[in-house]
Amino acid sequence: MKSPKSISRSEFLNQVGALGTVAALTQPALAKSRPVPDTPPGTVDRKIRLAVIGCGSVSNMYLPHLSKSPYVELVSTCDIIPERAQKAASKYNIPNHYPHIDQLLAGAPFDLLVNLTNMQEHGRLNKQALLAGKHIWSEKPMANNYREGRELLELAQKKQLRIWGAPAVVMSPQFAFMAQAIKAGKLGKVSAAHAHYGHLGPTWSAFFYEKGGGSLPDLGVYNLATLTGLLGPARSVMAMTSIVTPTRKTDNKGDVPVEAEDNAMVLIDHGNGTLSHVQCGFNYFDPYGHEGTGQEKPTITVWGTQGNLALIGYDWAPFGVDLATAADEKGQRYVTDPSDYRWEMGASVIAEHIALGKEPLIQAEHALHVLEIIEAARTSGQTGKRVKLQSSFRWPLV
Repeated sequence: MKSPKSISRSEFLNQVGALGTVAALTQPALAKSRPVPDTPPGTVDRKIRLAVIGCGSVSNMYLPHLSKSPYVELVSTCDIIPERAQKAASKYNIPNHYPHIDQLLAGAPFDLLVNLTNMQEHGRLNKQALLAGKHIWSEKPMANNYREGRELLELAQKKQLRIWGAPAVVMSPQFAFMAQAIKAGKLGKVSAAHAHYGHLGPTWSAFFYEKGGGSLPDLGVYNLATLTGLLGPARSVMAMTSIVTPTRKTDNKGDVPVEAEDNAMVLIDHGNGTLSHVQCGFNYFDPYGHEGTGQEKPTITVWGTQGNLALIGYDWAPFGVDLATAADEKGQRYVTDPSDYRWEMGASVIAEHIALGKEPLIQAEHALHVLEIIEAARTSGQTGKRVKLQSSFRWPLV
């Protein structure tokens, strides 16, 4: 059992490095995409040129995955700490590295920007890249608020570009199994769901605790994407948020005041009587560790009138689904075989789908909807009122 302590950068990387899973789930071809001729197995018709901005902790997971993709050509790295960009470029044989986005966009040509910077910078940098004619895969969230995110999507559409945002939880085979079971009526009428994700908080950067950070866009975002993906878009939200630990010790700024919520409870109305609940926070002791190894208890459960589903492991690192029904009350565990799914696979999936002219299961509108839920949860927490949602996305996904 791990001792109750905050999570350092090295622990985070060691823990998530062993996770894996998925099959490619796709929808109809991209509008206006060029037709892709049949190619022999093992060959790639086109590679997508990628630039990665933000060469900190998360890039140490993304870059190994991207470097192995047959659909990706890594062109450039960029970081405001030039040594990090240079080190990443050298390690993965990337020909160019830059200390600023202006130089990156004016430098070696590329097709897709992979934005792995601090979350508070995503909206500004994504807009700058769109204006420069680049497609975007952005780590979560894709903007600092729903209005900014909607403007980014409209800008992309105006310029005939595409933007997508993490997380990629809808790509896991466990998600597909759960969605198919619900669609097939295995649970009867779905009534409720619960999801939770938390730990004692990262130490490697202060941005998690500063304004624009918080446990909702860092942790709750996964559960919100999963539950809306399974149960449909949110109609309205009620929530409570709080700050449990008012000061945090961080590696880059020392002791900092906590300005964003480090504890959140969110109730969601999906319509048709279906309700769900997400809790997340940076004050959760987890005896199974950040990676959840050995965890046999579900982190997501869905109940209906004729059955229930339980996702084993985190939705960004799942390793099984328990299904019990009126016809099989004891239930069984499904989808336990290792697969190719990894939480950092989003940019690789997008590059593959651009190269093949196909529409990915991941939707920008879904990421925006989750961003609006986060914003609505904070508004509800401040006002004590139920907040209606305006956005939606194409559903069902599977």
